[in-house]
Amino acid sequence: MIISVKRNFLELKNINDLIKKDKPEDNYSVEKTKPDFQLNKFFYKQIGKKYRWTDRLIWTDLQWSNYVSNKNLETYVIKNGEDLIGYFELIHHPEKNETELAYLGLFEDYFGKGVGGYALTTAILKSFEKKFKSKVGLLAIALIAPSLGSIT
Repeated sequence: MIISVKRNFLELKNINDLIKKDKPEDNYSVEKTKPDFQLNKFFYKQIGKKYRWTDRLIWTDLQWSNYVSNKNLETYVIKNGEDLIGYFELIHHPEKNETELAYLGLFEDYFGKGVGGYALTTAILKSFEKKFKSKVGLLAIALIAPSLGSIT
C-alpha cells in the first residue's frame, strides 16, 4: 500500500490570535516533567506507531538521553487524574526567537473528548511564556492512504 504524506507548517506570531480550548473536565492536567528519556521514548513509540513516527526508532538509549538533556527541550505530560494519557515536546530556539512544538500526541481512548485541543492550547501558551516574540511553529503531518482515509 502506498501512503502519501501531506505536511502543513503552521505558525502563530501573536498570542492574541490563539483561539483557546478550555480544559474539558477538572481531572485533566498538563505537567512539565524532569528529563527522563524513557518517558519520551515510551510516548514516541506508543503514540507514534499509528502515525509512522519512525525517525527515532533506531536511537540508542544514549541518543535518547542526550536529546532529553537538551536545555532547550521541555517535555509535558497530559494526565487524566494520575493516568498518563499523552505528551508534548517544546524545543526552544533562542537564536531564532521561536519555539517549535515538536511532538504532541494522545492515546486513542482520549480522542474526541476535547483533550487534544486543550493540550495544544496549553503547549502554545507555554511556548509564549518564553517571551519569544517571533513565533510558535507546528509541523502537522497527515498520512493519507486510499484504504484508510486521512489520518491526522
